[in-house]
Amino acid sequence: MRDKIIQLGAALLLVTCMVGAGSLLNPILKESDDARLRYTDVSIEGAPPIVALGTAIGALRGLIVDYLWIKINLMKQKGLFYEVMADADLITKLQPRFGQVWSFHGHNMAYNVSVMTDTPEERWAWVKAGIDLVRNKGLRHNPNDLQLYKELAFWFSHKLDGYSDDAHFHYKREMAKNWHLLLGPPPFDYDQRLAWMKAVADAPRTLSQLEREYPRVRVVIDELTEGLKGFEKRNQFALNQDFLRNCGMWRASKTSMYAKALELETAFKANDPIYKTMDEVLGDPENAEAVAALERFLRRKVLIEEYNMDPQLMYEYMEETGPLDWRHPQAHALYWSRKGSQFADDRNQDDDGVYKVINNDRHLIHAMQSLARTGNMNVDPFSNDNPGRLSDNRWITVIEKYFMELYDKHYKSRGAGGDTFTNFHENFMTRAVCSLYRSGDREEAQRILERLDELYGSGGLIPTLQYAVPLDAFVQEKTYDSYVDEPWTAYNDVQSALIRGFREGLLFRRPEVLEDALKFASDLTVYFKTSDHNYVNKFGEGRMSDLVSNLDKSVRDVFVMLMLDTSIPLVDRITMYNRAPAEQQMLVFDDTRGVIEAEFEDSRLAQRISFESVYPEPAGMEEFRLLQSDLNQKKLDERKRNEGAERQ
Repeated sequence: MRDKIIQLGAALLLVTCMVGAGSLLNPILKESDDARLRYTDVSIEGAPPIVALGTAIGALRGLIVDYLWIKINLMKQKGLFYEVMADADLITKLQPRFGQVWSFHGHNMAYNVSVMTDTPEERWAWVKAGIDLVRNKGLRHNPNDLQLYKELAFWFSHKLDGYSDDAHFHYKREMAKNWHLLLGPPPFDYDQRLAWMKAVADAPRTLSQLEREYPRVRVVIDELTEGLKGFEKRNQFALNQDFLRNCGMWRASKTSMYAKALELETAFKANDPIYKTMDEVLGDPENAEAVAALERFLRRKVLIEEYNMDPQLMYEYMEETGPLDWRHPQAHALYWSRKGSQFADDRNQDDDGVYKVINNDRHLIHAMQSLARTGNMNVDPFSNDNPGRLSDNRWITVIEKYFMELYDKHYKSRGAGGDTFTNFHENFMTRAVCSLYRSGDREEAQRILERLDELYGSGGLIPTLQYAVPLDAFVQEKTYDSYVDEPWTAYNDVQSALIRGFREGLLFRRPEVLEDALKFASDLTVYFKTSDHNYVNKFGEGRMSDLVSNLDKSVRDVFVMLMLDTSIPLVDRITMYNRAPAEQQMLVFDDTRGVIEAEFEDSRLAQRISFESVYPEPAGMEEFRLLQSDLNQKKLDERKRNEGAERQ
C-alpha cells in the first residue's frame, strides 16, 4: 500500500511538473524571440521535422557533423561530386538553423566543385545548385541571416555577372534565357515595367480565386489538359515551372528575330503537336484575357515556390530603385542585398554585425553601378548568342539617391563606414558626368556636376573649385588634361565612347549618341595632332605619332572589334552594320565579312536566308578599295623616305 501511495504521488508530481513546464514554454519562447536569441525572428518558423531528430541526439549531432565534413573534403578530392551533395544535404538538415553551414556548402558547390567539372553545362549545374541550396532552402530556415543574403548577392554579382570564371558567358546565357521564358521581356518604359511587375504581384493567390475572377480560365485549363495529356509528363499541363517555360517559348516564337528569320512558328505548327495544341488554345482570341491571367498567376506561384522570391518585394524594390531586368544577374544581387537589409539589419547592430551590414550594402550599390553599365538587355531564347547588354543611364539618379541613404545610415559606423560610399559616389558621378555629356544628355550632366560641386567642391569640407567650372571644360579636363601623364588612356576613352556610340546609336536608333562619339574621337585626334608634347616613355617607345595614328583609325578599329565580338548577339551585329552609314560599312566590310559569314553559316539563320541579304557589300566599295590602296602606298613611300633620312 505504501509503495502504491508513493507511485501515485510521483505520478501526480510528474503531471504537475509537466503542466508547469508547459505553461512556462510560451513565455520563454516569446522572451527569446523578443530578445533575438534565436536564428529567426519566430522560434518555430519553418522548422523541418529532422530538427526534432537533431535535438534528440544532442551533443552527438556535433560529432556526426564533424565526421561528415571530413568525409566531404575527402570525397571532393576524389571527384565524387554527387556524394558530396548528399552529405552536404544531410549536414544542413542536422544544423538547419546555422546559417554558416548553408553558406559553406553553397559556396563549395558554386565555386570549389563547379570548377572541377569538364563542361560549361556541368559547371552551370553546380553553380545553380549552390544558389538554389541557399536561396530555396537555407533562407527558408534562416530568413533573418544577413550572411546568407550577402553571399547570394555576391554569387550573382561575381560568379554570374563577373568574368573570372571561364564559363561565365554560359552562365549569363542560361540565366537570361530562363528568366526570359519565366517572366517574358520587360517593357522598356519604367512606368510600364512597374505595372508589369505589379500585375504579377497582385495575381490571385489560389486557382479557385483565379477562376472566380476569370471564369474562362477553367475552359483554357480543360482544353490544355485534354490536348496535352498524351505527351511526356513535363510537356503535359500542370501549374508548374515547366508549363510556364513552355508558355514562354510559345510567346517568344512569335517575337524572336531568329524565329521569324527561320520561320520557326510555321515549322512548329506543322511538325510539333505540342506546340500546335498550345497555339490553338493559347492563341485563341477568346482565351486571350484568361491566358494572360493564368500566366500572371503561374509567374507569382513559381517565383514563390521555386525561387523563394516575393513578387510584391520585387515590385517594391523596382519602385524604390529603378528599372530592374530580372534576366540580369545584378538585378538578383540587388534583390537579395536589399532584402537582407530589410529583414536582417536590425539583428546585426553590434560592433561585429555592423560590418556585415556595410558589406551587404556595398553589394547593393555595386549592383546599381553594374546595371548602369550593362542593364539594358536584349535576349533571344532561340539564339545561342550571348545576351546583349548596354548601358542604362536611368540608374545614375538612383545611385545618387541611394548614396545619400547609405551615407547617412553608416555615418556613425566605426572605421568611417560612410566614407566608403562617399568615395564611390564621387568617382562614379564624375564618370557619369562625362558619360551623360558624350551621350548627348547635357542637362542631366550639368545637374550632376552642380551636385558634385555642392558636395565635394565649393560646398565640401575642404572647399575646392574643381567642379565649379563650365560643363564642357570639366569633361575636357577629366579627359584631355589627364592625358598629359598617361596619353595612351586617350585611345581607351575614344574606344569606350565609340563602342557606346555604335551600339546605342545604331541599335536604339539614337544617331545623336553616335554623332557625339564620332565628334569626341575627332576632336581628341585634332587635340593631339596640334599638341606641342612629344610623349616618349623611358624605353623610347610610344611616340605621339603612334598615338595619333591609332586615333586616326580608331573608328575603323572599334567598329571592326564590335563586328567580331561574339559576346554581342550576331543579330545585333548584323543590325548595327545595316544601320551604319555606307562610309562606315566600307571601313569594316572586307575585314569582317569572312568571319561574320562563317558564324552566320553555323547559325540557324542560314537555313532560311542568304548571307548577302543580311550583310550586303556597300555601294562604292571598289572605289574605296582603290583609294585605300593609294593611301597605303603613300604611307609606305613616306616611311621609306623617313628611314633613308635617318640613316643619312
